[in-house]
Amino acid sequence: MDPKRRALLAAGAAAAAAAAVPRVLAQSSTRSGTGKFYEKGAVRIYYEEAGTGFPLLLLPGGGLNSTIAFFTGNAPFNAIDEFKSEYRCIAADLRNAPTGQSAGPVEVDRPWESYADDQLGLMDHLGIDRFMVMGFCIGGPFIWSLLKRAPSRIAGAVLAQPVGWRPEMREPGYPGAFWKGWPAQITAKRPEISKQTAEQFVTRMFETNPDFMFTVTRDFVRACQNPILVLPDEVPAHPYAVAMECAMLAPRAEVSMFPWKEPRERIPLAVRQIRSFLRAHRPA
Repeated sequence: MDPKRRALLAAGAAAAAAAAVPRVLAQSSTRSGTGKFYEKGAVRIYYEEAGTGFPLLLLPGGGLNSTIAFFTGNAPFNAIDEFKSEYRCIAADLRNAPTGQSAGPVEVDRPWESYADDQLGLMDHLGIDRFMVMGFCIGGPFIWSLLKRAPSRIAGAVLAQPVGWRPEMREPGYPGAFWKGWPAQITAKRPEISKQTAEQFVTRMFETNPDFMFTVTRDFVRACQNPILVLPDEVPAHPYAVAMECAMLAPRAEVSMFPWKEPRERIPLAVRQIRSFLRAHRPA
């Protein structure tokens, strides 16, 4: 990437966001939705809904332990509470998340594709064609996978603190290799899944010719015509450089100020920018 171009883009976004009037974050941590299950063959996905309006699929963070509880736990803000007054918010536990309620086969040959099956299958189950999507952490590559599979269905996408590949992840014990603990966790919960199968799954998903956003190439991002908003982070699993490269490459991308999570007083500005982005791209 051109450092000067990246600096200009980041600076412009920061100025725009800083000009926004802060808004007090919603304080309630309760969800009004009632949990249900979507089932298709051997797959059983637990999901919740809250609010009304244009559909907004919310993909929680947490790596392969991504569950709805993320929004009231480790999330920078509770996206369900923030957006349920304006959107039909839909969130689900990831298939085979160790602390979640969703379960299904461990598809070693198509790990990313199997998750996209669940996400699109859930929207089909709910009778939803077009929708917007916001994902945290592992939700970043999940969103790119959805944009590859069904671009015409996604009106706009928000990638918050997305995970991405960095060469240090090859080093044993590197804290950014968040998938390393999943095989032991899922086999402890579901003994019918062998440790070998679980390890093959994560190897195929994250370590087989890994690059960039795991699910798409730079050429795909460069050609993507969907509007996206990127909120970069910089921790071992959330590389700033990869998030910013997405923002630089995607022709209809916007980017937030950085950092947007610290100090915490900045978070309302980021939420305001997300809200403005969603409204700008929400179909009439």
